[in-house]
Amino acid sequence: MANFKLVYFDGRGRGELARLVLKAAAIPFEDVRFGYGSDAWPGEWKAKCPFGQLPVLFVDDKPLAQSTTMARYLAKEFNLAGKCAWGQARADMLNDEFDDISNEAYKCFFESDETKKAEMTAKFNGESLPRHLGCLENLLKENNGGDGYFVGDSLTWAGLGIANAYDLLGGTDAPFENFPLLAGLIKRVRAHPKVAEWINARPQTPF
Repeated sequence: MANFKLVYFDGRGRGELARLVLKAAAIPFEDVRFGYGSDAWPGEWKAKCPFGQLPVLFVDDKPLAQSTTMARYLAKEFNLAGKCAWGQARADMLNDEFDDISNEAYKCFFESDETKKAEMTAKFNGESLPRHLGCLENLLKENNGGDGYFVGDSLTWAGLGIANAYDLLGGTDAPFENFPLLAGLIKRVRAHPKVAEWINARPQTPF
């Protein structure tokens, strides 16, 4: 088996989905984290990154960048991508949607103008996020009534993606109160033995 090293800042952020895939598949990896302001970054690491930024997954010292690409590669490698081409495409679609949600949330989080930030956050929470979650609820319902998983009858990286989005959105049930199928899926994924073990053991970070 290859040796895996995931390099990112000391947070969940854009590195966590790849970590979740590795943990769900019970694959050992080196979890390299840089604290903000650490002298270790950029240091010698930036030159090793394909685009000079993090996260980066090293597979036997070969670098792979872009967070969703990293997670997709790992999901395919360890049978969490979906069991057929259609299922894999659906899982890809869902994680692209989670990226859209994440990007909107990050714009709110990193806005420096406090007045504008409040306006953006209110619009995101009141309009954009419920629209996204409503679409996801319907897609989940299409698969056997929504009582199982997004794709097929077992865990895929699409399920890990919504669990990761749950953390990004504050790690509370509040955004999902009107979306019971999504709330149920998140609970099932987070209760997966390997996922639950990681959630309980991972470093506690603000993001």
